Amino acid sequence: MGTEQAEQETAAVPGRARPGLAALGRLGIVAAVLAVGATAVFVTTKVTTPEAGRTTTDIPALSVPAVDVEPGSTAPVNATVAGSPVANTQPVQQQPQPQSNKTPLAVWADKVSAVTNIPARALVAYGNAELALRDSQPACRVSWATLAGIGRIESNHGQYAGAVLQANGYPSKAIVGVPLDGSAGVRAIGDTDGGRFDGDPNYDRAVGPMQFIPSTWAKWGGGYDPQQIDAAALAAAKYLCAGGRDMSSAAGWWQGILSYNNSVEYAQKVFGLADSYAKAAQAVKVS
Repeated sequence: MGTEQAEQETAAVPGRARPGLAALGRLGIVAAVLAVGATAVFVTTKVTTPEAGRTTTDIPALSVPAVDVEPGSTAPVNATVAGSPVANTQPVQQQPQPQSNKTPLAVWADKVSAVTNIPARALVAYGNAELALRDSQPACRVSWATLAGIGRIESNHGQYAGAVLQANGYPSKAIVGVPLDGSAGVRAIGDTDGGRFDGDPNYDRAVGPMQFIPSTWAKWGGGYDPQQIDAAALAAAKYLCAGGRDMSSAAGWWQGILSYNNSVEYAQKVFGLADSYAKAAQAVKVS
């Protein structure tokens, strides 16, 4: 079994306080070397000390307005993806394909990208996660648009701090949050992964396009790399669907989003994004 090694820069992102996922605080920077295998990813990292007192203003969610909607009153428009999950729903190293050889999901993603400004590669991940959960947990009805709303807020769809979402599903700069060290506005979460995913042997940090902390990723990530957007989107979908939740209902949708981040403002931002993405996609004709 061969391995492919890729050296990547790392973009540090601020997290937001939420159970199991992230927390708000100072900017941290990690330099990472990723060794990617077929079933596991090992991370060797060198962690630099964050600048004392520095607070980032470059937060993807800051430019997203919170819509005025009462929690639990309604759910966003639920535009679904037609088809079946690809590649047995497992994250894969995908390469660019000629237009004539593209899957229906990839063709859909290209067209929806044009009207939503979401990278097509991210849409493939969100759409495939919806299809996978439709197959494994049909009563959940989680939408690609909701996953896209979360992905926009957490990392601008894997593009935080100038990163480019690559064809293989990895951002060009690994996305790693601030140390959860208990400083002002930040939860204290000691290291749970030995620095494997976040490069920090002392404290956990939220990682990847969907900003999971390592302990949560250990439960939902299936042994894959949280930096890889197919794996991250699928894990987020499973997380939202936990406990038999119906993400198409008003009560279920709000419960799911508030379990991801226990903030009404956060949920209202995801609502506005998911609703606008779904409505834009409804106007797209895929043939």
